[in-house]
Amino acid sequence: MRYAANLSILYGHLPLLARPAAAAADGFHAVECWWPFTSHMPGDREVDAYENALDDAGVCLIAMNLVEGDMRGGDRGLLSSPRHQEVFRAGLDTAIDFAARTGCRILNALYGNREPGVDPAHQDQLALDSLAAAATAADAIGATIVLEAISRREAPNYPLADADAAVATADTVNALTGLTNTGFLCDLYHHGRSGEDVPALLRRHAARIVHVQVADDPGRGRPGSGVLHYPGYLAALQEIGYQGWIGLEYEPTRNPAVDYDWIPMGGPTR
Repeated sequence: MRYAANLSILYGHLPLLARPAAAAADGFHAVECWWPFTSHMPGDREVDAYENALDDAGVCLIAMNLVEGDMRGGDRGLLSSPRHQEVFRAGLDTAIDFAARTGCRILNALYGNREPGVDPAHQDQLALDSLAAAATAADAIGATIVLEAISRREAPNYPLADADAAVATADTVNALTGLTNTGFLCDLYHHGRSGEDVPALLRRHAARIVHVQVADDPGRGRPGSGVLHYPGYLAALQEIGYQGWIGLEYEPTRNPAVDYDWIPMGGPTR
């Protein structure tokens, strides 16, 4: 198993530019993040500073979110929002350029919440158009777009609420574009929290899983801190032969001896 630190939540208590070095100090060689910039069109100085922080720390950015809005405030993506299409498209250009520069090849496209007074069918069409644009742009640099489900307990207005819905949407995008670079981000926290049979969905969608993320419930702490059956989840990942990254997207205790004690063989670099 390969583990990547999510800089936006695991090290979110630190200033942005200090996070890569902190992850490296804890033994990580790979990291992921939410949208790392202060706007959808950051200036060159801001982009260069983040790239330099990653390089100086010696960590590889393996995954990042496309522009998603205010995650802590409840936003879950902009690509299906009629009000934010220009923001999403401009942010897509920024993300593709940054991914090309850093070698990041997994781009998470959060679908977005249903909006009051907007026809869901209209939002779904906007989402497909935005995802097709994202997949086409990502293909030019050899990158993959991923879609994730979010538990209705956490985001009741987010339409991709289970694994089947996320995979079906990814398959629709591939059919629309004629490409094969839209896949499934399997966030075990959301699937477990929704009451899905996680080992069964891992087996069912094994060929479509591009990236995995973990956290426990309740509290979104490290695996083993809550009620989700992570020994069974990890065994199922091994059973299906999953070779990708596992992103650690959970709230930290800020004690490395505790935060990573669940990882087999005892450390993030294993």
